[in-house]
Amino acid sequence: MKTVIVENLVKQYKTHQKEEGLIGSVKSFFKRKYLTVNAVNNLSFAIKEGELIGFIGPNGAGKTTTLKCLSGLLHPTGGEISVLGFTPYSRKKEFLKQIALVMGQKNQLWWDLPAIDTFTLNKEVYEIKNAGFKKRLDELVRLLDFDKLLTIPVRKLSLGERMKGELIASLLHQPKVLFLDEPTIGLDVVMQKNIRDFIREYNKRYKATIILTSHYMEDVKELCKRVIIIDHGQILYDGNLDDIIKTYANFKLITIILDKDIGAQEVAKLGHIKEYEFPKVTFNIKHDQANQFASKILKAFPVADITITDPPIEAIIRSIFRNSTKKEDGEKNG
Repeated sequence: MKTVIVENLVKQYKTHQKEEGLIGSVKSFFKRKYLTVNAVNNLSFAIKEGELIGFIGPNGAGKTTTLKCLSGLLHPTGGEISVLGFTPYSRKKEFLKQIALVMGQKNQLWWDLPAIDTFTLNKEVYEIKNAGFKKRLDELVRLLDFDKLLTIPVRKLSLGERMKGELIASLLHQPKVLFLDEPTIGLDVVMQKNIRDFIREYNKRYKATIILTSHYMEDVKELCKRVIIIDHGQILYDGNLDDIIKTYANFKLITIILDKDIGAQEVAKLGHIKEYEFPKVTFNIKHDQANQFASKILKAFPVADITITDPPIEAIIRSIFRNSTKKEDGEKNG
């Protein structure tokens, strides 16, 4: 069953263009010039019930705009969207009761009040019965270790503690679809792991459909089997995260541990050195030449250990974005 269906989604904005200086300001007062910008440009994808999708891309790629369209905060310029069978921008009560949008840089908790007051308010907003509210609150508080923080004013909580509270407030009504926009932004490594563990558990326990955006690739690697990569409002890749390596990684990283220091210049005669810090040396070698190169280096130098690995997913994603930018620049220049 497909929970989210997006067909040819377009979202455009008009931005005011003003000439420099006082004369430009006077001209714009009488006649304004506008530039149409495509924040999202002809996106199409579908997500099944219970999937946890990584929705990634650089700043300005259109990730947050897409999530806002899916949650009904924005009306699309063109295309069709269906979430749980509803048209999101109609903002029907039945629809809003089944979704949640959590934005790492936006707060819904009341700043000067304890978090429990916001939770109680949301109980009334979503018309949650007393028994259901208590059961869900107790469960979420336990999962996120929030028990001792319930009665502390939000302004006195740390960033990580506030994010826990934001998640609880957003999940009290047990949404079937969860949009997470940078949920671990600004958090330390330990808190990031705690939030990831919670998201994984929530997805597994309630079979919730989750779309996650994050600049931390560790979030995506830990949680998502499938990723959708977008840039300039268009999809660059939609598929399994593991398959990105097979599709886009055309080189291997070969790391050797030397028995003795023979110098970078001598080692570089065999291939391109990515890193040299005795006794460790790392090479970038084309995928189809890796085995041959490894055999050659074992014969040529005193090697204590050798490993052959795929490049980190972060490097592959950066490569995809760079190629996309080069292609776009080439089209413009052409």
